[in-house]
Amino acid sequence: MTARRSPLAMMVLALLVEEPMHAYRMQQLVREREKQDVVNVAQRNSIYQAIERLRRDELIRVAETTRAEGRPERTVYALTPAGRRALDAWLAEALATPAREFPEFPAALSFLPILPPEEAARRLDQRADAIEARLREREAALGAVDLPRLFLVEDEYQLALLRTERDWVRGLVADLRSGALTWSGDWLADRTGAPAT
Repeated sequence: MTARRSPLAMMVLALLVEEPMHAYRMQQLVREREKQDVVNVAQRNSIYQAIERLRRDELIRVAETTRAEGRPERTVYALTPAGRRALDAWLAEALATPAREFPEFPAALSFLPILPPEEAARRLDQRADAIEARLREREAALGAVDLPRLFLVEDEYQLALLRTERDWVRGLVADLRSGALTWSGDWLADRTGAPAT
C-alpha cells in the first residue's frame, strides 16, 4: 500500500521527527508556530484523522498511552523508519515538482462572464481588499517574531503569492472599470452561439 501524501500528513510526520508526541501537542505546535496557513486544521478532527491514516499505513506507531491525573488519556505517537522514508520522499517530490492543484479562485475566474462586468469588478475589489488586510495581518505577525529565516520561508512564499494576487486582481478591476475588459449578453452570444440573456 502506498501512503497518500497531504500537507497535513507531512506536518504530522515532520512534528514527529522532533520527538514522539500526542495529537493535542501537535495541534498546539501548529497554532504556536502559526502553521494553520500551511496546513488545513480548521476542523478539530482533521489531525486525528491524519494520525489514524498514518498509523494504518504504518508510518507512525503508538509509542505509549498516558493518563495524567485529572486529564484524559493521551496516546503518544512516534515516527517509524517507513514514516521517515515517506516524509523524505514526499518532501523531495513536493519541493521539486509543481502539483496540479485545483483552487477555487481560478475556477471562479473561468465563469466570470456569468456576472455583469460591474458586479465582477465589485466582487474582485472586495477580494483585493481582503487580500490587502490579510497581507497587513501576516506582515505584522511576522514582524513580531524573531526567528531565523529558515523557519519563515513558507511565510515569505505566501506573502509573495498574496502580493502578486492582490496586484493582479487590482489590475483586472481597473481593466473592468475602464472598459478595457468587458462583455455583454450579445457579445457572449456571438462568441458562444448561446442565446443572449
